[in-house]
Amino acid sequence: MSTPPLRGALIGYGWIARHGHVPHYQAAKDVTILAVADPTPACRDQAARDFPHARCYADMASLLAAETELDFVDICTPPCWHAEYAIAALDRGLHVLCEKPLATSTAQATAMLQAAERNHRVLLPCHTYKHAPVVRAVRKLLDDNRIGKVHLVTLQTFRNTHAKGIADWLADWRREFRYSGGGIAMDHGSHTFYLAFDWLGDLPTGVTAHMTAQGDWDTEDAYSCTLRFPDGKLAMAQLTWTAGVRRVYYTLHGEHGAITVQDDEVELCVKGEPLAGGNGAVTWSYEKIACPSDWMDASHVGWFGSLFDRFQATIAADQPVSAELRQAWMCVHLIENSYESARSASVARDLSAPVVALSQPAASGRP
Repeated sequence: MSTPPLRGALIGYGWIARHGHVPHYQAAKDVTILAVADPTPACRDQAARDFPHARCYADMASLLAAETELDFVDICTPPCWHAEYAIAALDRGLHVLCEKPLATSTAQATAMLQAAERNHRVLLPCHTYKHAPVVRAVRKLLDDNRIGKVHLVTLQTFRNTHAKGIADWLADWRREFRYSGGGIAMDHGSHTFYLAFDWLGDLPTGVTAHMTAQGDWDTEDAYSCTLRFPDGKLAMAQLTWTAGVRRVYYTLHGEHGAITVQDDEVELCVKGEPLAGGNGAVTWSYEKIACPSDWMDASHVGWFGSLFDRFQATIAADQPVSAELRQAWMCVHLIENSYESARSASVARDLSAPVVALSQPAASGRP
């Protein structure tokens, strides 16, 4: 017997909603969009064209007051409203899919997790990078134990500018703290950090960070940090909006070799036999894997279908507080503490306190 389509509402109808989420909703047969909320008339007009049968509202409160048949909301607003809107939806008994970062403070993120548990409704963050083909290829190599236990990860995200919003509202909202909660660390940090958590198989215990800004914005555009993990494991991240080219570079170093990611290409390097003459010299074998992932498309629309499948599976598994949600909480906690580190002349910050305690045990956060 087939499951009826999930009935949803989009909260915020800006660039990421239109380009990253809507194409899936328009094509999928297992979801239907009943309503949209956005304060900007031009955005509501666009939503009405994209979903002729959906009802459009100027704010979320009006939508929640009028709509009685929803199963979930998809929050695509700037981060400053994530916590307020997610908690309101959860308290109405709705599941929530929420764009990253989950929130702009640890206190907000904690309240969101507590609301998910209190109402027994799923709150899932949009951790889309986990669904990129190149990241899935890395996961398979790790699952196949090709490089052994990973002890060091480096993650570099180079962007030549911040992602622009729609001109109908505020194109540069990511550079205004009141809307974004921070600069590139708040915008890209979640993607960087949850990958590090997955690849090192743990959560961090400390962070030391540095950040800089150019121009008159009140948010940083260059950020670097070192994360300490149990058993001496490390992750080092470098993020910038001032690069000369758009690229991602990741490296994973394990007992038996290394994995390198450069956009759509994965290189596996495995240690072989010792060479004559000593000094630790060994043979190396190399394997390259092409994984077209459309990194140049900032909407990541090609990955959203897999993410939405994950959302549906988490609902079916009756898992309101998943491992991914706990990772999202840690991302926010980490970013908040890294900002404190950077503002305090890169003084190390302790992250060893456990993730906010809730009754449901954590499971694997991998899709």
